[in-house]
Amino acid sequence: MLYSMYELSRLALTPWRAAANATRRTLRAPWNPMGETLAGRTMAAGADLFESMTRKYGKPSWDLPTTEINGQTVKVTPEIAWSSPWCDLLHFKREGAPPDQPKVLFVAPMSGHYATLLRGTVRTFLPDAEVYITDWADAAMVPLTEGRFDLNDYIDHVADMIRAIGEGVHVVAVCQPGPPTLAAISLMAEDKDPLRPASMIFMGSPIDARLSPTVPNKLAEEKPFEWFENNAIHTVPAPYPGTLRRVYPGFLQLSGFMQMNWERHVDAHWQFFNHLVEGDGDSAEKHRSFYDEYLAVMDLTEEFYLQTITDVFQEHKLPRGLMEHRGRKVDPGAITDIALLTVEGENDDISGIGQTQAAHDLCRNLPESLRMDWVQPQVGHYGVFNGSRFERDIAPRMKAFMVETGRKA
Repeated sequence: MLYSMYELSRLALTPWRAAANATRRTLRAPWNPMGETLAGRTMAAGADLFESMTRKYGKPSWDLPTTEINGQTVKVTPEIAWSSPWCDLLHFKREGAPPDQPKVLFVAPMSGHYATLLRGTVRTFLPDAEVYITDWADAAMVPLTEGRFDLNDYIDHVADMIRAIGEGVHVVAVCQPGPPTLAAISLMAEDKDPLRPASMIFMGSPIDARLSPTVPNKLAEEKPFEWFENNAIHTVPAPYPGTLRRVYPGFLQLSGFMQMNWERHVDAHWQFFNHLVEGDGDSAEKHRSFYDEYLAVMDLTEEFYLQTITDVFQEHKLPRGLMEHRGRKVDPGAITDIALLTVEGENDDISGIGQTQAAHDLCRNLPESLRMDWVQPQVGHYGVFNGSRFERDIAPRMKAFMVETGRKA
């Protein structure tokens, strides 16, 4: 019912958004002298703000047409290297790329936002690596005939994509994928899979959410499982391809994130309004770029979301040695030759300090020579994988780690 009400309210605002767009275009038309007045700029800014706050944001484009390799600009073409109804494995193919660069698989979060949230991460690595990324599907767009998708399926998908890329890949799990990615690699290591990765990097991941618990961690522990089952799960309405599928809607996830930093978001939109009135187009465009990405959300399947809540955030099965994959125990102690790097942010309010570092304790049989840990000062959760400090401090360490472990592989 909530999902249907949300869609109806969005549709009810359609004529108002159309009116706001017409007002904005009219006031900013070069032939309209009112557009140059303070009143005109204020009205246009208000219409712009209303439209941006009530719009449904679709899946963003990657917008990575080129990169620079050894001082030369080369074309980049995203191609699907492997696919299932639930995920496309994208390969950012670069024309004339050197053959000896590392292969990197970014396991993007399936926690509400699209994989394009890592656009800046991908851009930073394109000059120096063959980059692959998991492009997870919006559950509302997957028909019921494709079946269910839970945490076990997620683990299978990660392992299958590692094998699809081939020998020597470096796997980077950003935030939510940490536990299932570690599980997938643990199982591959135990099987002595010849295509197991050369290294694994976990960034701001809840490997052990008991350590330095944050607001989301505490919410997951304080609320009983039934609360999430009864309040967070809703049915996809028509006319989506996934009609009648039970999901955790992306708009609920987004509202939770917004409420965590409500004053910051309100202030950002107020500044956006003022920049529009003042004619500061550069600052206004930066705001648009960020929120066009941030406000684009996708649904998660009921079974994946609820299993993640119980296994990762309530029962902490992986760090307690209780995690199973289709009846088989997951043991990170089986990892003996896959290098490990953990990256955390000093001010991370999603995955607290120590939660990602816990991977070192779990990989108890990994030699010290194959371990590395880095805590980045002065960054929050988003800064762990994006932004100036990521580009200046974190990414170079990751690249050097990959090159070094690639030699040892």
